[in-house]
Amino acid sequence: MSRIQSTFQQLQRSGRKALIPFITAGDPDGDLTLPLMRALVAGGADIIELGVPFSDPMADGPTIQRASERALAGGMSLKRVLDIVRSFRAVDDITPVVLMGYANPIEAWGQAAFAAAARDAGVDGVLVVDYPPEECVDFTAAVRAAGLDQIFMLAPTSSEQRFRDVARSGSGYIYYVSLKGVTGAATLDFDEIGRRIPQIRAAVGMPVGVGFGIRDAVSAKKIGALADAVVIGSRIVEEIEASPREQAVEKLEAFVRGLRAALDELAGV
Repeated sequence: MSRIQSTFQQLQRSGRKALIPFITAGDPDGDLTLPLMRALVAGGADIIELGVPFSDPMADGPTIQRASERALAGGMSLKRVLDIVRSFRAVDDITPVVLMGYANPIEAWGQAAFAAAARDAGVDGVLVVDYPPEECVDFTAAVRAAGLDQIFMLAPTSSEQRFRDVARSGSGYIYYVSLKGVTGAATLDFDEIGRRIPQIRAAVGMPVGVGFGIRDAVSAKKIGALADAVVIGSRIVEEIEASPREQAVEKLEAFVRGLRAALDELAGV
């Protein structure tokens, strides 16, 4: 059983919802990424999504695009991201880490070689935005061989066929994109999300996390009442962006702690 699957099982037994924050590796600089990851855990994160910066992040809004630009300007690379995960594993052997990014850096490395390197560094799962299940059979095989979970996205426009494709190829959890558009944009339709989550759960047989558009403890709690996990990215990156470097770790931990407290009010729901 993977760390991700074990984490969700433990949360389910205790009646709690998973908190999955996202940060971009190398933002604001490479030296701060490990302390920020540790702050996420101290604040109550259950799983960390660690963004691999990319020059053309098609699913990301301007906030995360700026984070990628800062990270790339500072020399962050896929190899350095794995080095950071390896350092994180030296102090935390419990919290799952999911790499979230795009196919180009993986293709440049080689799919099987990347999957093995990610496993050896201590990565638990991968979410590659532009690897849809029907077009990444070889990558899925490489990921499975390495013992990693492959997380896929579903959207409000996803078909029942896509549900089946994801159920066949994915593992760990499903990332449901709660709105049409890029992350950090638009307004959440909680009624629509509430209708979709049971359909997705029934079709894929995995925990469902909801992301895009979650801004604060109030919206996180509303999503937590509907889903198995809350994924929050742009708002986290904004917190880092707005904080003086010397205060970023402390401010991030405090922000995440507020999200955790709101979700824990749902215990047993």
